[in-house]
Amino acid sequence: MNTIHYRLDQIQDAARQIIARAGDKKIWVFQGQMGAGKTTLIKALSKELEVQDQVSSPTFGIVNEYETISGQRICHFDFYRIDDPREALDIGIEEYFYSGDYCWIEWAEKIAQFLPDEFLLIKIVIDADEDRTITLQHTQNVN
Repeated sequence: MNTIHYRLDQIQDAARQIIARAGDKKIWVFQGQMGAGKTTLIKALSKELEVQDQVSSPTFGIVNEYETISGQRICHFDFYRIDDPREALDIGIEEYFYSGDYCWIEWAEKIAQFLPDEFLLIKIVIDADEDRTITLQHTQNVN
């Protein structure tokens, strides 16, 4: 397990550290309370990976797809509004997860039974208004 402490004005540095520590993991699960900064961190990660597109929360559309300058696809999921986990199957979640593309997932606990066996868990904790702690853990899905 790895820990990263940062102030909000240092988020790009935190993003660089996450990318460096992620290894070959492509499925990243973001956990944190509402307002912890999951989407903000995803925007910083996207900037580091040179995403060409406008990055925003896919809360209503469930998934947004972005492309980096090098042509790599990043799929950003937000399952906050999912009522039935099977709704994830309707959008082809398994195809996304096993595509080899980056899949960044917010509110993954809503579809836990469909997560791949291995993923990078990124937990964000609010320490103070401007301070965050991220814990990185290479995880095995137990569902």
